[in-house]
Amino acid sequence: MAASPATSRLAAPRYALASSAKSRFDRRLAKILAHAVNVFYEKGYEGASMRDLSRASGMSLAGMYHYFESKEKLLYLIQRHTFSTIVEQLRGKLDSTDDPEARIRILILNHLEYFLANQKAMKVLSHEDEVLKNGFGAEVRSLKREYYRICLDVLDDFKRANRLGFSSRVAVLSLFGMMNWIYTWYNPRVDGDAAKLSEQMGDIFLRGIQDGKSVRKSARVN
Repeated sequence: MAASPATSRLAAPRYALASSAKSRFDRRLAKILAHAVNVFYEKGYEGASMRDLSRASGMSLAGMYHYFESKEKLLYLIQRHTFSTIVEQLRGKLDSTDDPEARIRILILNHLEYFLANQKAMKVLSHEDEVLKNGFGAEVRSLKREYYRICLDVLDDFKRANRLGFSSRVAVLSLFGMMNWIYTWYNPRVDGDAAKLSEQMGDIFLRGIQDGKSVRKSARVN
């Protein structure tokens, strides 16, 4: 897909939302995307219009179309930033240890910390998972596959270290299922912060994938 002028101006959105962004445009872009998250959260992607997005951001409709040719572009920027940030943070944290169990717990904590700090964005991503098409969708799917492969490698390392026989694919996708839908029930007064929640979720998950081995052994003995 050929790059449009708007695409060229926003060639590196992962940096546009970074806290260290210095340019006026980067700061403006961060605010626009934050407003876009709120609109998509409240109205859903299909229910939101470019007029809604321009009104929420305080930018004129003409200005909105000048920088973002469609609402799909805004959703793309939100998704690309989210997944690139989660992947980059996870890679850095995993470098701190070679312990297989600790790496699983780091994976869970990293995901939940980002999720709980960006609950509206994560809900938007969960509900609008298949909206993006063409080049936008391909790039986001590539980031998701990278994240999945990292998590799969972490689970494979744990499986080899403990000589377990569970399916790493099923384990990773089940873990994502545990983590991605907590916005439907999470209550900080009851469930605690990301550290407390990740510890409990890690305990449940690790017991589950380790108990599978003893269950199969018992079945063969009997």
